[in-house]
Amino acid sequence: MLQSSEHYTVNKDTLTIRGATESDQDQFWCRGQRDGRPKSSQSSSASLSVMERPKAVVKVTPDQRVFRGETVTLTCDIQGAGDIQWTYSWFKDGSVIRRITERVYTITSVSDRAEYRCRGERSDSQRSSFISAAVTLTVSDLPTSTLTVTPDNPVFTGERVDLKCMIESHSDWRQRNGLTYDRGYDWTYYQTAEWRYEWYKGSVMLQTSERYTVNRDTLTIRGATESDQDQFWCRGQRDERPNSSQSSSVSLTVTDSPRSTLTVTPYSPVFTGERVILKCVIESHSNWRYVWYKGSVMLQSSERYTVNTDTLTIRGATESDQDQFWCRGQRDERPNSSQSSSAVPVTVKDSPTSTLTVTPDSPVFTGERVSLKCEIESYSNWRYEWHKDSVMLQTSERYTVNRDTLTITAVTTSDAGQFWCRGQRDKRPNSSQSSSVPVTVKDSPTSTLTVTPDSPVFTGERVSLKCVIESRSNWRYEWYKDSVMLQTSERYTVNTDTLTIRGATESDQDQFWCRGQRDERPKLSQSSSVSLTVTARPKAVVKVNPDQRVFRGETVTLTCDIQRYICHRTIQICCQSFYY
Repeated sequence: MLQSSEHYTVNKDTLTIRGATESDQDQFWCRGQRDGRPKSSQSSSASLSVMERPKAVVKVTPDQRVFRGETVTLTCDIQGAGDIQWTYSWFKDGSVIRRITERVYTITSVSDRAEYRCRGERSDSQRSSFISAAVTLTVSDLPTSTLTVTPDNPVFTGERVDLKCMIESHSDWRQRNGLTYDRGYDWTYYQTAEWRYEWYKGSVMLQTSERYTVNRDTLTIRGATESDQDQFWCRGQRDERPNSSQSSSVSLTVTDSPRSTLTVTPYSPVFTGERVILKCVIESHSNWRYVWYKGSVMLQSSERYTVNTDTLTIRGATESDQDQFWCRGQRDERPNSSQSSSAVPVTVKDSPTSTLTVTPDSPVFTGERVSLKCEIESYSNWRYEWHKDSVMLQTSERYTVNRDTLTITAVTTSDAGQFWCRGQRDKRPNSSQSSSVPVTVKDSPTSTLTVTPDSPVFTGERVSLKCVIESRSNWRYEWYKDSVMLQTSERYTVNTDTLTIRGATESDQDQFWCRGQRDERPKLSQSSSVSLTVTARPKAVVKVNPDQRVFRGETVTLTCDIQRYICHRTIQICCQSFYY
């Protein structure tokens, strides 16, 4: 029979065993007694089985070292408890956080390091298992993806940009492969799980496209534009834990490359023959090397083009220069190229044409008045230049320059040559072009003057002068004595091509010349003058030798002495002597 003791407490109808042990395992029964009848009760025995308190063990899946954001499953395994129905209490860092009937507790996104315990409690009593040993859940950051940008930010439009995703090494990967971690050893060789890389621009995952190339850990942007300006980040994924990496984003700033501005002097359209200067101005930075293009062809200095750093010069523009011109700068430092300038069209127009007319038509005849007129088809306020062959003409004794007209007062054969004119003015187009006109000068028909009788003539004689013109017909004849034109008068008779002097006197002694005129060209003939000499009629004197009285049978010599005349044209035999 049991009495109250250190181990047992008997309190009327209750027996309490403090700290049951295996020695308490037995048959227990009780009985009641009293003073009246019935004096006692009877009891069936109860068998007390004493077992070791079940132990709770926490199991972690995946293992105790997990990565931030992973889902972790904690299982409370109560060992040696048989089929007892338990209620499970979960403790985090000593505090109850959950009481559930399932032995599995899932943490969907683990974030912090903590100690976890569990304990099983009987649903039909206050009995429980031992609380489990603490399990420390170590939460590691996911491997970091370090994102590098080449070239450095900001990048310039048109540049090639490479973004590289570098994922740091992680010791647990090697330990799970059955190796002992040693920081002094290169573990890369043993890392069996390959990373797969994902690239993002903002929230959009990138794939290889026309402008983006994804090659594992490298993203290449070909020819960056402002539309590429955004947050870029990368993430690694693989089949083993940790199966993803994290990346902080990198802001890609895209700045316009320095602008190239192309200016053309003079402004387009330009005129043939003009000197054209194109200047490439780049707004910022220095030490530029300039590249010049005509259409798609890069230009170098040549016979007609001069490339001098930022300036392209076209010497004597022609229609073949008509095209799109543009420039671009290059240099050794970043930005190493400028934006290509907008293409500037150079339109080349023919300079205004100077048309040269000659009056009268060529060939012209000596002595004619010739007018050359320079007509420029468009624009106004021209100043005119006149040229004969390579010599520029000015107003002179024989040439008169009057703006658009050049006059040759009396043309000679020395005036034959190529004549051309050019207009110049202060505004563009500032010059015109002219094709040359040949002026051919021919001698006018020659007037030949004959005198009958031959000069000298004697006073009182009738003299006929005849004007013979070698070619053409329908001439009207003009007769001149020295500079005086002769008309029919008392002493002179003008009859077309013949001038008659009736009874010549010494006053008729002079230069006589004739000229033909007509309505058609040539309108004038030319004449060499004839000098008319008029001499008093000479006297004949007969000299007798011996003197006038002679004797019969004598020989007499008669001498005819004509003073101041060697041989009279009416005497058949010339005299044998003369004197002055």
